[in-house]
Amino acid sequence: MSLIPATILTGFLGSGKTTLLKRVLSEAHGQKIAVIENEFGEENIDSDILVSDTQEQIIQMSNGCICCTIREDLRGALRDLAEKKRTGELVFDRVVIETTGLADPGPVAQTFFMDDEIAESYLLDSILTLVDAKHAATQLNDRQEARRQVGFADQIFISKTDLVAPAEVDALMHRLKHMNPRAPQKAVHFGEVSLAEVFDLRGFNLNAKLDIDPDFLKDEAHDHGHDHGHDHGHESHDDHVHGEHCDHPSHQDEPAGHGHHHHHDDDVKSFVFKSDKPFDPARLEDFLGAVVNIYGPRMLRYKGVLHMKGTDRKVIFQGVHQLMGSDLGPAWGADEARGSKMVFIGIDLPRDIFLQGLTQCLVV
Repeated sequence: MSLIPATILTGFLGSGKTTLLKRVLSEAHGQKIAVIENEFGEENIDSDILVSDTQEQIIQMSNGCICCTIREDLRGALRDLAEKKRTGELVFDRVVIETTGLADPGPVAQTFFMDDEIAESYLLDSILTLVDAKHAATQLNDRQEARRQVGFADQIFISKTDLVAPAEVDALMHRLKHMNPRAPQKAVHFGEVSLAEVFDLRGFNLNAKLDIDPDFLKDEAHDHGHDHGHDHGHESHDDHVHGEHCDHPSHQDEPAGHGHHHHHDDDVKSFVFKSDKPFDPARLEDFLGAVVNIYGPRMLRYKGVLHMKGTDRKVIFQGVHQLMGSDLGPAWGADEARGSKMVFIGIDLPRDIFLQGLTQCLVV
């Protein structure tokens, strides 16, 4: 039986997750969707009403979709749903897990890798994060959970953009891009998103295409000609990192010579490592194993396409927190320039330690 695609829907309180879900469920797309409401830990009066008194927590909906509210054991609910699908008791094509407004999507994502039974039944398709444009600045400033959700995203939907000035939306998108350069962003109105933008995004698949916005890298690559004590990240000619400076229009109204600093130095940040030299596989494995061991809880998402010594194929790797996996991808093309490109998204990760360590793993 083919794997059941799963989507994790996360986002701040009031960002429109439920609106989006209702739309996805009610749209006449011919797909039967199972929704898991992950209410664990949420102080929500409604949660008592949602969970019926019976053991059966699965509610059939009029259009054939099903809804299942769980308090604690996500694995149990996923196993239960997969078993009922196998026996034909329930018919559904995919699963959407809606996390509570302040949940960390990390452990939810890890469930799909840690549990063999779940891994044999499901394919984690992507993490979608909804951001409320009206309240985003405050939420990102005040709540680390909100910043983590942005760091985890494969796709970011920004709601309520019609309620704020275009310059504010622009500044928000720029800020989100610094936190997570690999997630495409899209402004949505009242949860109106076509299903093609929600499902089968393959954000978690290991493939040879590393989605870092190329314009973002280009934009950050030029030196701004003024340095205010920031390490601008040109460690060597091989790798490249973006610094905290930018000349984005939303900062242009600052006095000259201020270096156009971001107003918020978010703890969730991303950085990129690039090199055209091959990696020594044993050294790289040791180094990544060590950093994941130490910084795993603060490493939200990391992904890379690697040029490894000893193989003519691309090596694709990615991870969530302490869980890391790699795969052999397609062969390098005859005329293709071989090189490695990695992106790390995390909370206050020591960029220099990572960059120096990775550089030392290269074959000299």
